[in-house]
Amino acid sequence: MTWSLKGQMMESCSCNMFCPCWFGVQELMVMDQGWCDSVIGFRIREGSSDGLALDGREALLAVHFPGPTLFDGNATARLFVDDGADDDQQRGLEAIFQGEKGGPMEVVTSLVTTWLPTKRVRVDVSEDGDSIAMATEGTGELRSRLLRDPEGTPFTLRGGGFVSLFGMEEAELAPTATRWADPELPHSFETKSGARGDFTWSG
Repeated sequence: MTWSLKGQMMESCSCNMFCPCWFGVQELMVMDQGWCDSVIGFRIREGSSDGLALDGREALLAVHFPGPTLFDGNATARLFVDDGADDDQQRGLEAIFQGEKGGPMEVVTSLVTTWLPTKRVRVDVSEDGDSIAMATEGTGELRSRLLRDPEGTPFTLRGGGFVSLFGMEEAELAPTATRWADPELPHSFETKSGARGDFTWSG
């Protein structure tokens, strides 16, 4: 059966600015601290899997990469799904975001050795101008703010690397002030680097 998702993705990581992994070149993936912690938020506008509607659902992926590069793998990750999802929708989202259905996440999750149990949590989303926040009850908040030059033009990345991998036409630089604390992940962490954009996936 087929599946598809369309929506907005917001990436944040513990590197300073800008996360070098976006370029998809292993020798450039120098993690600022020798490891990388990341939270990626997904706001699904339209979606379905095996006939199951996934419209309006929200999910966040928290992941720790021990380094020294992303492609060294051995990551630990947990998926958070908004508590408006029912059991079937949670299973459908797990299958996509844990790479079982193929698509972009199959590449990312091939680097994950340990999956912590998915948590269904309250997710509060707020927008204020160029800022978007996704807060999960009891764990943390992903806060993304669009970066603009003095003339008001956003900074964008186009083509190749993770922009293409994640099914985007372009990614806009959006530094974060994200704080995350999951006792089963190796670190409580804060992020600085960030990007966001609209994605289209199918399989």
